[in-house]
Amino acid sequence: MPTYTPGQVVEKTGFTLDTLRYYEKIGLLDGVARTSGGQRQYHEDDIGWLEILRCLRDTGMPIARMREFAELTRDAGTIAERIALLEEHDRDVEERITTLLRQRDHIRGKIAYYRSVQG
Repeated sequence: MPTYTPGQVVEKTGFTLDTLRYYEKIGLLDGVARTSGGQRQYHEDDIGWLEILRCLRDTGMPIARMREFAELTRDAGTIAERIALLEEHDRDVEERITTLLRQRDHIRGKIAYYRSVQG
């Protein structure tokens, strides 16, 4: 199984080294292997997990909820709770999308107005 250095993970994921360390410190990134010299050594599963974290973060999930989700994923008996958490987040994302679309329509209306009065 291939392993990745922290620098390679930064390149693959776009996270900074500081973010990787922070995520590990607060429990979002669990069980990162280390070399005999103590350097972090990441696996494909870690990369996949970071992609999920990126998605949750980029869609506005607060760190506290991300931590809750991470804790749930460590217990095989929490599938229903994970689904509920993700469904709640999905509803939040949908509400933000709806709001953004309304706001975009307002902006486009203003653009149309300014074009109509432009001389």
